[in-house]
This record gives sequence, structure tokens and C-alpha cells, in this order.
Amino acid sequence: MTKKKNLFIFSIILIVIIAVVIPSPNSEIDNRERKKNITLIVKMKGGNYWNTVRLGAEAAAKEYNAGVSFVAADRERDVKEQIKLVEGAIDNKVDAIILAASDYKELSTFVDKANSNNIPVITIDTEVDSKNARSFIGTDNIKAGEKAGEALVSSSGVDCKIAVMSFVKGSKNAEQREKGLNDVILKYPSIKVVAKEYCQSDADTAAALTRKVISEHKDLNAIVALNEVAAIGVSKAIDDMNLEGKVKVVGFDNAPEEIKLLEGGVIQAIVIQNPFSMGYFGVKYAVEAVEGKKIPKSVDTGVKVINKENLYLPDNQKLVFPFIK
Repeated sequence: MTKKKNLFIFSIILIVIIAVVIPSPNSEIDNRERKKNITLIVKMKGGNYWNTVRLGAEAAAKEYNAGVSFVAADRERDVKEQIKLVEGAIDNKVDAIILAASDYKELSTFVDKANSNNIPVITIDTEVDSKNARSFIGTDNIKAGEKAGEALVSSSGVDCKIAVMSFVKGSKNAEQREKGLNDVILKYPSIKVVAKEYCQSDADTAAALTRKVISEHKDLNAIVALNEVAAIGVSKAIDDMNLEGKVKVVGFDNAPEEIKLLEGGVIQAIVIQNPFSMGYFGVKYAVEAVEGKKIPKSVDTGVKVINKENLYLPDNQKLVFPFIK
């Protein structure tokens, strides 16, 4: 009798241990169905580009049952503020972080810190110097710079004097776009780069630098602006100085101001990225990383050159006007 009783007690204990150690299929279902808490940290609050990233993230959040908090510093160059935002997300024990890093190296330590706290980090727009970033989703910026160079040649020819308006010196994206642009320019010895400026992703600074460059180089033929804010500042200065068509502009991205200036002939071409896809796939893969699924190490979201001739082609509508349903 005692042996039977002991066997019964042992069986009960064994069942309890199995129940605790081995998760039931329902627990896996609960993990998939539980709303994921994700923080999306981008470079700056303002700008059509980052609003489009947010639009893509919100679309994916609805589809993949995620709660996404969208946060950013006021200025792209405020790396310290972005670091505080990443640390805050780690302290709040979010499920995942999506990061558009303002600095390639400075943010790497905090990506590693998130990883050590079992918080997956998906990088978008800009890579980070860390092997612990689960995925990078964004533009091939060297290719984008090459596209800008090809657009320059198409609009201004191969015998011209140009200036380059970049954004933040030392930024990984800026360096890669400059390299791609320079690779094309080096093919044409008669294209002379007479100035390269950094506007710190501030439109007023870009406009002031444009006026300065033009005053110093009155025979300037074109300016290549390597991000949205730089393009807006450059083209507005060109417009104010009544130099449309005389000093040609190749820009980046698709802010409404840029589209209007493209239609008016102030801008000759824009290299359009796909920030909607960055936001969308950022959330999609963040959710899948939390669920333990395998995700791609990198996703190239592509670029396309848009000019006045192909602006309203049906294939380009969603890319140029992402806010239109």
C-alpha cells in the first residue's frame, strides 16, 4: 500500500515538473498573439521622410499586432539625445527596438546593451557598427549616390562645375552617398567639384551655404544635395535667386516642397528612397524577431530617379506620393 502511495505521489510530482518545464502549445500561441511593445527611434522629429517611415510602421503595426512608440530627437545631430532614447527603451524593457541611428559608431554600444538585455534591435535607414543588430533595412547608399551622379550627368552634361551639399559630416549615409557620387564623377574629368558643404540637416543652413557657394563660384552649373533637407534648402535658395535652370539641382527624397520645385523646373531630378518600406519591414521583422523567427540580415529597399518626365507615371505614384491611399 505504501509503495502504491509513493508511486502515486511521485507521478504527481513528475507531471507538475513536466508542466512547468515544457511550455504548452498554447503558450506559444499566446506569445504570438500578445501585442508586442516596440519603440521606433529615428534621427529627428520633423520631415516628410520620417513621417513616411512612421506611416509604414503604423501600417505594419496594425497587421502584425504591435504597439509602436515613435520617438526622436529634435535635431539629427543630437546623438546624445538619441542615446538617451535608446537607454530609455532598454530600461522600459520593450520587446524590440527599431533604430535609425544618428551615428554609426556612437550607437553601437547601446545596440550591444539592448541585445544583452534580450531586446532585438532592427536598424533602418542607417547601419550601426555592431554585429548584434538583427537586421538592416534601408537604401544601398553607394548605389543611391551613383544614381545622383547619373542624374547630374543627364541634366548638366559632362563639362560642368558643381557643388555638393551633404548633410552631417561623418554620417555613414553621407559618406556612402558621397562615395557613390564621386565614383561617377571620376569617370568624367571635365566635371569639376568646386565646393562641398555640410548643412547639418538644416534647410536654412543649406540655403545660406548655397548663396555663399554661388557668390564664390558665379560660373557654377549644378548642385547635388544628398538628403531631403539639404535639397529643400538648396532649391529654395536657387528659386529665391531666380537661378532656376541656370544652376541645376539634383536632390534626394520626395517632400511636397521638392515635388513642387521639380514641377516648376527648379529641381531637375530627385533620387527617391522608400522610407515607407523601411518603417513597414522594420516593424514586421521586429515582431518576428521577438517571436524567435529567422529574419533577413539585410533588406535593400531600393531607389529610383524621378524627373519631370516620369513624375506622374502610374508606376511611380505610390513612391512619390506615399500619403495618398
